This record gives sequence, structure tokens and C-alpha cells, in this order.
Amino acid sequence: MPRTSPVFICSACGRDTPKWQGQCPHCDEWNTLEAGIAPRLRATPAAAASPRTLDLLTPQRLGTGQEELDRVFGGGLVPGSVTLLGGDPGIGKSTLLLQVAAHVAGSQGVLYASGEESVSQVGLRAQRLGLAASALNCVAETDLQAIIALASDRAVSKGIPSGDERKVALLVVDSIQTVQSPTVAGTAGGVAQLRECTAELVRFAKATSTAVLIIGHVTKEGMIAGPRLLEHLVDTVLYFESEAGSRYRIVRATKNRFGAVNELGFFAMTEGGLREVRNPSAIFLSRAPEPAAGSIVTVTREGGRPLLIELQALVDRMRFGAPRRIAQGLDSNRVAMLLAVLNRHAGVSLQEHDVFVNVVGGIEISETAWDLPVVMALASSLSDRTVPQALIAFGEIGLTGEVRPVAYGEERLKEAQKQGFKQAIVPKDNAPRKPLSGLEVVSVARVGEALEAVFSSRPPDSK
Repeated sequence: MPRTSPVFICSACGRDTPKWQGQCPHCDEWNTLEAGIAPRLRATPAAAASPRTLDLLTPQRLGTGQEELDRVFGGGLVPGSVTLLGGDPGIGKSTLLLQVAAHVAGSQGVLYASGEESVSQVGLRAQRLGLAASALNCVAETDLQAIIALASDRAVSKGIPSGDERKVALLVVDSIQTVQSPTVAGTAGGVAQLRECTAELVRFAKATSTAVLIIGHVTKEGMIAGPRLLEHLVDTVLYFESEAGSRYRIVRATKNRFGAVNELGFFAMTEGGLREVRNPSAIFLSRAPEPAAGSIVTVTREGGRPLLIELQALVDRMRFGAPRRIAQGLDSNRVAMLLAVLNRHAGVSLQEHDVFVNVVGGIEISETAWDLPVVMALASSLSDRTVPQALIAFGEIGLTGEVRPVAYGEERLKEAQKQGFKQAIVPKDNAPRKPLSGLEVVSVARVGEALEAVFSSRPPDSK
């Protein structure tokens, strides 16, 4: 039989506490706590749901007012979906969702439940951001059952003195660590409370077709605080990321049942709130006016679009001890492998040098298309010869020195052409079928051919 934990029940108010105390912490009566067993809450059997046929009709998504955020969601918020948004303190989670709530409230019923701020404080933030939030219903509440009751059809007109009797289409909970359910023992933010509160919100969303947005705190490792079960319960998990000291923000989808995983949305923090960045490649291409050795531009693919990103490499002769291999934004083990390929198949030895590789902008690249540009940047830094600023490169490098193709090669070349680049060094199998206007494409099969192509010739208008 499962063991039951004893509790101490107050004979005056009937509430319980896990430890005996002389005075009841709830009603302040003395010597009224008696040992007992907490009564089990017997769930009321729910009515069986009637089966329905799949009519294959796509539900109408809710626009968030931010095209970048709609892209991350896969086209907007799906009715009945539950989204968990995590990020560091002060990064802009509440600001972003308040902007979304104010936009949706212009045409749909919205309830913004804040457990961290009062209604007047939320109103001040909306006023500072310049949001037209007169139709936005806001409540400062930490009782989850009260929040769900306010978000139900019946309670919208009675519980919220705004005169808005529209059905709630969006519920925002800020944050899940502050709300608690009276059916579960423990304090808010505990494992049991987090699990049950999230499960209740999921049940509410599915039963009423209400889109739910939940803000979650993160640990010092950057993971959403609480059991990993939270991410399994919800439909979409988004992470808010930012480089220290940067005004740019990145929203990354790590789980999405209604769209692409690892899709990115780019925002800039301004005095008027978060503004979407329509051309994110410009963030990572703020290069020096004069070309520098060890700098090169590559085209990576994050989510559903190509991005132009600058890679930088620095090679310095080792002073003492073992040579260092440091990579920021790239896999350091793969960088070590590329150094071995350079030594064996290109005759470039870095055994007596410290190697540093960095991705400008603070983004992390997980694909292998950065192999070729990193090799070229290392050779550039070692020989102190610059790579033309109008040149881009991408490609995977194998252990035998061959340059292997990567996915979506033609889309990457078109993005480079749109950004004004004049020359591209790519794998032979990624060469375009038709010439691209204004872009000279050099296809290579071996890593030695790539180094020879970049350092033996220059594009006509390069510096």
C-alpha cells in the first residue's frame, strides 16, 4: 500500500500544515493542531467525450501582430494550443506577451493573468510601451482555479468589469511558477504544483479551444525550471535568448507540434518594446570597413530560412603548455577534427598554435555547413592574408579531405546574391544549374582546391 504522510489539521479552521506548531498559521488559534491524514480528493468522473470525424479543416490561427513570432509558431497561434515561453530574467518575456495580448484583444477576448505584478503595474507597462490595451482584460491572481473560472465563457462578463463579453480566445499566465492549485499540496513553484497546474491548463485549452501562453522561469543552466514533464505536456516550447549587453533578442522553438522546430524569430529591444527585425542577416554582418585576416561570411540555415553570418578565426603561436582550441558558437570537437584534416590533406599545420573560432552575434550553429568557411578563416589568419569581403563559402568537409554538399544550397546562394555578394565557394554538388546574375560560383571537390581558389585569385571588385 502507498505510504501516506501525516499532517496536522486545525480543529478551528480545518486547514492543515505539514508540521506541528503551537499556533495555527492560518487562523492564529493556539493548541488547535492535531495529527491526522490529509483527505484524498476524489476526482469527479468526467462526462465521456463523443467521438468526432476528422473533417481535415485547418483551424483559423490567431495572428500575434509580430511576423517574426508568427513564423516561429508556424503561422500564428493555434486555438487550443499551449505554449511555454522561457528565458532569463529581464530579457523581455512579459513585454513580448503583453504586446501579443494587446494585439489579439483588438479583435478577440483576452485574459492576462499576472501573478508577479498588480493590474496597475501591468497598466503602467502597457502605457510605457504605447499599447492600445483598453480592451485587454487583466487580473492579478495566483489561484489557478480562479483564473480558469475567469477565462470561461460564463465568467468573462461577470468577473471582469470591462464590459467585454466576448469569448476568451487567448489566456496568458505570467508566470507558471507563481500560480498554484488548491487540489495539490505544496507551495507555488514546487514540482507537484508545476506539474498539476500545467496539466489543468492543458485540459482547459483542449476543452475550450482557448490558446494559452505560459511564461516559465529558467534555471542558471538556461533550462525551464521544474520537471522536464512540463515540456512534454505543452504543444510548443519557446526559448528567449540574448547575448550579454546586446539589444537583440532571439526566440527559438525547441518543440512545436504545429510548425518547424528550431525556427528563429529576431527582435530588437527598444523604448517602445520589442520590434521585429525584418532582415536578421544585417545583425551578423556588421563587419569592419577594411578586410581583416581570419574573417569570412557563411550562409547557415536556421529553421526555415538562410542567414548570413560572419565567422572569425584567430591563430596565435603557442607560448607554453598544450595548444588551446576554443570555439564560441561552434562544436569545439569538430574544430579539432578540421585542424587534423587541414594538416593531413592541405599541408597547413597548426600543432604549435592556439586556435580561437567565434560566431559573430552570439548565435550557435549546429549544422556542418560551417566546415569550409572555418578552414578558410584559419588559413587566412595563419598566413595573414585577407578573404575578400564580397566572398561567401559553405560546405561540409569529410575526414578524407573531400568537400561534401549541404542541404538547400541554391537557397543559400540566392540569399547571398540578394545581400550583394559577388563570389561564392561551394561544394561541387551544390553548384547551381543556372548561373546567378552578379554572383560567381566556384565549385570545389577538395579542401586544397578551396584554399587555392580563395588565395590565388580575387573577385573583380574586391578590396
